[in-house]
Amino acid sequence: MNIGEAAGLAGLPSKTIRYYEDIDLIKPARAANGYRDYSEKDVHRLRFLQRSRSLGFSIEECRLLLSLYEDEHRASADVKSLALDKIGEIDRKIKELKSLEATLTTLARDCHGDDRPDCPIIDDLAGRHDG
Repeated sequence: MNIGEAAGLAGLPSKTIRYYEDIDLIKPARAANGYRDYSEKDVHRLRFLQRSRSLGFSIEECRLLLSLYEDEHRASADVKSLALDKIGEIDRKIKELKSLEATLTTLARDCHGDDRPDCPIIDDLAGRHDG
């Protein structure tokens, strides 16, 4: 099948599929005319990549997940370890975002939001702090 058909079945843009090919995540066959010829297996790999990326895995993590997927002798502990590492990363990001939210909430609360030029938000961004 051509790239448009594969893109439709995998739920990915053709540009993303070409990128995955450029970085050797997928290797479709080439037809006699030089066009990419995607198999059902290629589409399955593309769906696997799409789902992995939607769960926050990086390209390199996806590369590792694909290799584990294709390794019939893999240890599920290796896959679980990757998932737990990703959970830890997500937890750290959530804490960072909550800290940012708390800081911005405090700054917005302390800003009068009126016609006067003084503004704690601007002061904080400029590195000027009271006290």
